[in-house]
Amino acid sequence: MRVLVVDDQPIIAQGIATILGYQPDIEVVGTAADGQEAVKLAHEHQPDIVLMDVRMPKLDGVAATAQMHRELPTIRILMLTTFDDEAYVVDALRAGASGYLLKDIPANELAQAIRAVYGGTYQLNPAIAQRLIAGLKGASAPPPATPHPVVSAPDVDLTTRELEILRLLARGATNKEIAAQLFLTEGTVKNHVSNILLRLGLRDRTHAAVYAHEHGLL
Repeated sequence: MRVLVVDDQPIIAQGIATILGYQPDIEVVGTAADGQEAVKLAHEHQPDIVLMDVRMPKLDGVAATAQMHRELPTIRILMLTTFDDEAYVVDALRAGASGYLLKDIPANELAQAIRAVYGGTYQLNPAIAQRLIAGLKGASAPPPATPHPVVSAPDVDLTTRELEILRLLARGATNKEIAAQLFLTEGTVKNHVSNILLRLGLRDRTHAAVYAHEHGLL
């Protein structure tokens, strides 16, 4: 996996590059100190993954992510920053980022996150995810007194079972936990989650949780 590291502090960028260099399946193709340089180097090196800081001079990480996502859509961008403000997280996701992690992540977990993003799995710092969902839950309208067996979205219907799974997913339950609670196999839950994402036109579990909160499904 070819990785571009973007951080406005050279010592941090070089440190991350050095750490990742010990991984046999990761090659750091370059480092950039701001968003403009990141976009330029992304065009030149065509990395698989870009580790993107948020606050940088000239062009910040969110704006650089949006530009890169438009111009180089095959590149996956993983935000890696010290800033855990929910507004940054939301802006980064909307810009096309495939994940949002904090720099205090252990080196081995960072390498695993890169592999996961490369494989198409979204990565989000657990503490940030919990706060983001809690904030959305507090801001959403109270749930209806009687649950609806079917949820209607534009040209989309969810079955009763899919609605149950969506609600549990939005509360942070894993596939294993959902399977245990609903007496299903993990494979069945995984298939249901895939169907939910497909029917609602969503990219990943985090977006499904946001959808559930925004539509008052909890």
